[in-house]
Amino acid sequence: MADDPETGLDPHDWPAFRETAHALLDAAMDKMQTAREGRVWTPFPSEMKLAFDQPLPETGQDEAVLAAQLAELLPYGAGNTHPRFFGWVHGSGTPQNLLAEITASAINANAGGRDHGAVYIERQVVRWCRELFGFPEGASGLIVSGTSLATVIALKVARDVRLEFSSRKDGLANARLIGYASAEAHACNPRAFDILGLGSEALRKIPVNDRFEMDTAALRAAIVADRAAGLQPFVLIGTAGTVNTGATDPLAELADIASAESLWFHVDGAFGALGSLVPEIANRFASIARADSLAFDFHKWLHVNYDAGCVLVRDEAHHRHAFTDRPDYLKAATRGLAAGNPWPVEYGPELSRGLRALKVWSHIAGFGTQRLGAAIARNCSQAAYLAEKVAADTRFELMAPVALNICCFRYAGAEISGAALDALNEEIVIRLQELGIAAPSTTRLNGVTVIRVNLTNHRTRTADLDLLLAEIAALGENTETRRAAALA
Repeated sequence: MADDPETGLDPHDWPAFRETAHALLDAAMDKMQTAREGRVWTPFPSEMKLAFDQPLPETGQDEAVLAAQLAELLPYGAGNTHPRFFGWVHGSGTPQNLLAEITASAINANAGGRDHGAVYIERQVVRWCRELFGFPEGASGLIVSGTSLATVIALKVARDVRLEFSSRKDGLANARLIGYASAEAHACNPRAFDILGLGSEALRKIPVNDRFEMDTAALRAAIVADRAAGLQPFVLIGTAGTVNTGATDPLAELADIASAESLWFHVDGAFGALGSLVPEIANRFASIARADSLAFDFHKWLHVNYDAGCVLVRDEAHHRHAFTDRPDYLKAATRGLAAGNPWPVEYGPELSRGLRALKVWSHIAGFGTQRLGAAIARNCSQAAYLAEKVAADTRFELMAPVALNICCFRYAGAEISGAALDALNEEIVIRLQELGIAAPSTTRLNGVTVIRVNLTNHRTRTADLDLLLAEIAALGENTETRRAAALA
């Protein structure tokens, strides 16, 4: 029984398995090739929901049957591969990444450590990122799931440095640490404070100006008030590209304040930091080079397939000191498989890590920074184009300046205002999604509901934006839409 091949998990019929795998790959390629066609979002059918609500199976399915079920899932993503997915900040992916993902799955490496190819691929990607953002040669980094985890890692280093690393064993005691970010900063920042035991309320939400950038006068006042109250300010978070409007905080001034106040300067660059690839706007992000840490995503504006983010830390020694813990079974060696030091696990919480770096390496190596930057620049031009169209049409109202790639506006052609107009704009967006026409999102700016169009898709064309405005106007004028909004 112990040597019975029937108890193994490799295919019994490799030729048949190859045929099945090739058919599924073709289906995946077809899905990517036709990403511009059909509906944007397709709701998951009730019968398929039932198929994923079954008891734990004791016996397995035939491989061909299983592959067919996998192929059936292809139309039912969030829709972010489609050029008219405008909601939230999702990247659109590329077919080329399928090749890297197949390779990474076949290698099936644990990229947490040891001396093998995955570690060197990741180091290469981190070196490229250091070069892109002007971090020094001695900076360290890690490829992670996304900016949420990158933020936790960066802020843990900041916390531990401020407490001289006593927090690793003794906890926070009565440190009363305080941080600062704009009111428009992403929710991952207070969440990181929560995870790290600091408490989400310890991250002060600093007001913004009329361009939705952090008000530095309010920041300086908050720091003074907190010090006077006996609290310990330790970190200042600047945002490069806010989720609501794409605004970027005055990073150079924030870097000056952080230096003067002895604060750790962290930049949340989840998507906007990659604007550094566009010569016309790169100066906005130049002060990222002064940051103590940076968190950003490859899977947003660089279009690497989900998921892939990065954290960079200026001081490698501090970064490693915040995480390294090598028990006997993970002890370092100078030769053999246990060499390759320092290991990635010494820079973050995960020992078990997939080979995310391969698809990032493949993406950057395959397209190059010029082509990737051109795709980013095109999205910025499209957002400006949309804002011009909105401003020229009395049926719409532009609700925020276009700073990068996000345009916030609302339908205003109805003879209503206040909550009724908010409800109508909400209903328009939901109907656009349900009809499969487009998938913008909504947010609230200055107390009112707005339609938010985010452009982080390399497949989007200006014709898609023209269609969006036409459909919003049609829905806004539609009696049924207005009736539904009134009842909401």
